[in-house]
Amino acid sequence: MHLFRLAATSLLASASLPQVVSSFALSRHNFISQISLLSFAARRSNASVTECNASSVDKEGTPPLSQMVDTQYPGTAVQRLKAVHERVKVIAADGTLNGPWEDVRRRILWAGGLRDLPDAVPGQGYTGHSFNDWNHVDLTTMNDDTTDNQNDGSVKGIAVGNRLGNGIRVASLPELGSGGSWSTCAMGCNQDPPNDVAHIQFRSRIAFKLVWVPNENYDTFVLVDDDGTLLAKGKPSDGPDALPHLRERMMNYKIMEGSKYSSAADQIAKET
Repeated sequence: MHLFRLAATSLLASASLPQVVSSFALSRHNFISQISLLSFAARRSNASVTECNASSVDKEGTPPLSQMVDTQYPGTAVQRLKAVHERVKVIAADGTLNGPWEDVRRRILWAGGLRDLPDAVPGQGYTGHSFNDWNHVDLTTMNDDTTDNQNDGSVKGIAVGNRLGNGIRVASLPELGSGGSWSTCAMGCNQDPPNDVAHIQFRSRIAFKLVWVPNENYDTFVLVDDDGTLLAKGKPSDGPDALPHLRERMMNYKIMEGSKYSSAADQIAKET
C-alpha cells in the first residue's frame, strides 16, 4: 500500500487538477503502468535482499548438512573434530611437541579441546591421566546427543556403564564448537572395525590417537587420525625418565600393533 500511495502522490504532484480530470483515462492507464513497474521493482529488491543474505551465509562458511554429520559414525562432533585437526597443525609446526613432557601433554590437551585439570575429581573433569598411560590416548570428539552414552558391555575390558558425561562437559573447551572432547580408552582399536570406546560407546571417530614409537627407548610418539594418517610427531626433550613409565609406552604400542594405527610409528621406527 505504501508503494501505491507514493505512485499516486507522484502523479498528482506532476499535473494540475484540471489536467488530471481532463485526461483521466490516460492518467489512469499510466498510473496502473507505474504501479506495475513499482511492484515489479519491489519484488526484485526483496529477491536481491534474500539473495544477498543467502550469499553472506555462504561466505561465512556454513557447511552443508552432509559435512556436519558422519553417516558411518553419527556420534562424531564433525565440526569440533575439524577444529581439533586445525589445532594439531599448530602444535605440529611450532616445536612444542619436542619440549618437556608435561608441557607437551598440556599442548596435546589444548589441541584436543580439553582443559588441563590434574586436581579435579576423577569422573568430574580430571584429565591428569590423559595421554599419561597406555590406554587413555584417543582424543574423541562426540556430539551432545551421545555425551552421556554408556558402555553396555560391547566394549570388552571396559567397565559396564563407563559414565563419562559429566567429566566431558567440565573438561571440554567450548571454543572448538558443539559437542565435547575426551581422552577415551584405545583398547580394542586393533580390530577392524575398531572395537573401542570411541567407535562403540560414543559411535564416534577419533580426532587423533597418541602412539609411542617402538624404537629402543620408546621415547618418540606420533599423533594419527582415524584412518591412521600421520598428523604430528614429537620427542620430548626431558628424556625417557620424564615420560609415562616404559611399561605403559610399550603396552600402548602393543595394543596398536598390526593395525592401521601403528603404521606411522612402525615407519618412524624403521628410519631410526
